[in-house]
Formats: sequence, structure tokens, C-alpha cells
Amino acid sequence: MLDLTDAFARWMAQTDYCDVYFEEPETLAMKLRSDFVQYVAGRLRGALTVDGVDDDTVVAVQGRVSLVLKEVVKDIRGRLVVFFPGEYEDNNYRLLDARDGWNYLAVPITLHNGVHD
Repeated sequence: MLDLTDAFARWMAQTDYCDVYFEEPETLAMKLRSDFVQYVAGRLRGALTVDGVDDDTVVAVQGRVSLVLKEVVKDIRGRLVVFFPGEYEDNNYRLLDARDGWNYLAVPITLHNGVHD
């Protein structure tokens, strides 16, 4: 299990000139798209490739990883489970009350998993 919910805070804490970025957050945009994505991909890649991970291993990830998955897809040896940080209702995923129709290409594992009482 890899929890990436604190990834931004950890990355920012070790970033040079983080005080400047807090004063002028718009200057951080390019660094987020490159350095931050690579930082998170590195953490996820580490969990996917650690000794003992094989075709029968399930690696679980918590946190927002949609931009990072394409960076590590070749490193997935077994199964990757991503815990969606939102709600699933009526075949629709919703993150932070986002608009209807915004969806992931995913298969949900729910409490009843399609079985109705």
C-alpha cells in the first residue's frame, strides 16, 4: 500500500525556493507539470518494482495519480489498485462534487459489487 495523499507536501518541503512559490504560486505551474509528476512517479515506481513484487502481487495506491499512471505503466508487474478519492454512484465517479459525466476508465470494487438485496 502506497499512500500518496501527502506527496505534494513532501515534494514542496524539499523543493528549493519553496518560500518563493508560496508567495507567487503561479510560478509553480511548470514545475508541477514536470518535476512534481516525476517525483510522484518515482515513488510509485519504487513501490511497483521493489524486490518481491511479481505477477501475483497487488500494489494498492491511495491518492490522486491520474497524471502519473502513464509514467509508470511499464513498471506494473502484477495488479495495480487505485483507491479513488471520491464517490461512485450510478456508474459515475465523482471527485469533490465535480460535474456529472466526468469519469475514469476504471472498474469499481464496491461493498456489494453489483449485487442487490
